[in-house]
Amino acid sequence: LLLLCYTEEAAVIVSGLKNTDVFVGESATFTCELSYPGVKNVQWWLDGSPLHNNFVTEISEQDGMIHTLTLNDVACHDSGTVTFRAGSLISSAKLLVKGIPLLER
Repeated sequence: LLLLCYTEEAAVIVSGLKNTDVFVGESATFTCELSYPGVKNVQWWLDGSPLHNNFVTEISEQDGMIHTLTLNDVACHDSGTVTFRAGSLISSAKLLVKGIPLLER
């Protein structure tokens, strides 16, 4: 009897995070796609601090392979490095939150 199963070690990152620039008050979305579903210990981080699902931070997954983080109503202090970790897999990208330019008078 031969059993085939997907393991965390078999999974790879198909599409990693991309650097994102947004203006203050906008939303920033990061997506990471894995080759297989079911990878354990999925976690999102911003500058080394773990992120959790709430009204400002939306964390979702589709089919166990497409993992998405949306940061809503961002501020300048949200600029930094966003990191996705799934088991031993890691992808990172920069978030740059730009201030709204002042209108010339």
